[in-house]
Amino acid sequence: MTPAIDALSADEQEFRILEYAHNAAAENYGNEAADQLGLNPLHVFKTLLAELQSGEIVVAVVPVTSLLDLKALSKVAGVKKAKMADVSVAERRTGYVVGGISPFGQVRPHRTFVDDSALLYSEVFVSGGKRGLEVAISPSSFEGVLGATYAPLTGGKNECHRKLSAPS
Repeated sequence: MTPAIDALSADEQEFRILEYAHNAAAENYGNEAADQLGLNPLHVFKTLLAELQSGEIVVAVVPVTSLLDLKALSKVAGVKKAKMADVSVAERRTGYVVGGISPFGQVRPHRTFVDDSALLYSEVFVSGGKRGLEVAISPSSFEGVLGATYAPLTGGKNECHRKLSAPS
């Protein structure tokens, strides 16, 4: 179906496919997915690309409810600075269009960093490789398929994130 689904299948990862009718007027793809599918937005993660000071392009996967903290990403990546990659670079390096960029099945392999809040859940949702397509996966799939590193990537918001989403 998509390179993301092919990559998950090839690695024998368990996943579920969720589809919805994408609204071309939607400005926030992650929130649209959560709304359309009736998902808790804390469990829906977006895939972002950043350029490190060294010139390396890396992937950061963070909740759609949060902003990527570039200082936190820099620290975990072992450099002094990072900036968001240009849209054209992100699309070219992944083979996907913005709003449908999946961390899986990208054209080029990238070091991948996942916000550690993903580990709070048994299942999280990421783009399946096109707008209107999400995949439900175990957070361990990031490490299993991509060799991802888990770290706090949303700055001071992570502690708040944990308090809001921890089971009572």
